[in-house]
Amino acid sequence: MAKTHVKMTVNGKQVEALVEPRTLLIHFIREELELTGPHIGCETSHCGACTLDIDGKSVKSCTMFAVQANGADIHTIEGMAEADGTLHPLQDAFREMHGLQCGFCTPGMITRAYRLLQENPNPSDEEIRMGISGNLCRCTGYQNIVAAIRLAAERMNGTQNREAAE
Repeated sequence: MAKTHVKMTVNGKQVEALVEPRTLLIHFIREELELTGPHIGCETSHCGACTLDIDGKSVKSCTMFAVQANGADIHTIEGMAEADGTLHPLQDAFREMHGLQCGFCTPGMITRAYRLLQENPNPSDEEIRMGISGNLCRCTGYQNIVAAIRLAAERMNGTQNREAAE
């Protein structure tokens, strides 16, 4: 099969490759770029484990072809932390509030939460639940995920008024 040239920015770095037109973006990200933070879950866009931030929108990369991302600006969970290893406030809040158990959904959940907080810097718990409703977690029951997103929002807004979970 003929390959197509793609060029995109991933976590601030320009990347170029030849891909088969049928290559899903999640497979390109994981296999060609070796960024294995985004996970392959359902491959039907229902679970959200593969969520990436593409051109300022949350996108489930299991139903998008790599050629469709040509020219895009993409951010994965690997691009969230600072270069010195300092965690993004969302990553830190998920750690502190025990917003994960097995961790399978966590990269997609944090990536979606990042975009949610860009769209709504001070969401209510109901808005957080609605904002992450396309990302499934089979372990946590969501309470600690919501608490982690709320804590991150407070820290990012400079309004933190509660302590992290013990």
